[in-house]
Amino acid sequence: MLNWGPDPDADPATYTYTFGGVEPAVQVRPGQIISTWTMDCFGGRVRATTDMASQVCDPRMLNPQSGPFYVEGANPGDTLAVHFVSIEPRQGWGVSSTVPFFGSLTATPTTAMLHSALTERTWIYELDLVERLVRYAAADTDFTAALPLDPMHGTVGVAPPLGEVRSSLTPGDWGGNMDTPEMRAGVTCYLPVHVPGALFSLGDGHARQGEGETCGVAVECEMDTVFMLDVVAGAPISWPRLESDDFIMTTGSARPLEDAFRIAHQQMVLWIAELTGQSTLDSYQFVSQTALTPIANVVDTNYTVVCKIAKAHLRGAVAAAGMHDHMRRKAAAWRA
Repeated sequence: MLNWGPDPDADPATYTYTFGGVEPAVQVRPGQIISTWTMDCFGGRVRATTDMASQVCDPRMLNPQSGPFYVEGANPGDTLAVHFVSIEPRQGWGVSSTVPFFGSLTATPTTAMLHSALTERTWIYELDLVERLVRYAAADTDFTAALPLDPMHGTVGVAPPLGEVRSSLTPGDWGGNMDTPEMRAGVTCYLPVHVPGALFSLGDGHARQGEGETCGVAVECEMDTVFMLDVVAGAPISWPRLESDDFIMTTGSARPLEDAFRIAHQQMVLWIAELTGQSTLDSYQFVSQTALTPIANVVDTNYTVVCKIAKAHLRGAVAAAGMHDHMRRKAAAWRA
């Protein structure tokens, strides 16, 4: 197993905040198991209820990434497979906040209004890693709740095509800040390879997040993550996909929200046609009657929608040449 992570003592301003435009930090072999850690979205700057993100963070430097990882043998036209073996908070606490003019229920720079910002506030969550709970405490009353721990990564992606450099706050066809709770341990993410080595990065760990990430900030925390990278050669895809033991999933990232929905469902129609041999129109009908559509986020610079279909409906069709099952078996052998 390869152990690599960013220098925890470095100035957060020196970390990577983009997909693309950065030289690889480490080179890995296909099938290699990698252990790394990621900083929280604030780069460790928000640690108490008295810390306000707008005061202690540079808004241009959020979602620091671990990587990029150069994957040997990954070339444009291939698909990179990322299997998450484990995703675990590094510490017993997480943080969330309201940030001025950010979120789905406030004015934003692109939805410009004349009213003032919502009150900025910070919440600190206790993470009970033994009982697997995220403990919520209201700021204005004595209301509390114990929520299930459900760790995931908000940012997972590769370098974009054509030499583009994209902010780690933005999702797109390279992946990036998709903010879907589906990106949890046991899941395989498929990403299009645009440049030699793919240049994979990840970050933005969430102890849990509701679908939509309504206020714009999940329960943010540092993560210890074990994952595996492999290559599906000569099998290009246009947008990120995911596969779990029970579902296949497609994603779309765009504004307005309905265009993100359309991308995700169009990609699923095409994938189902490929997997089952149906015509595009038959696949369209099939997806219309079987799809689930969790909203990943409605707060980022692009919104992200997921389309998911149960494998039980697919009569044994195998996605990505069986890569998910292959990686699951390898992860199980490693654990043993």
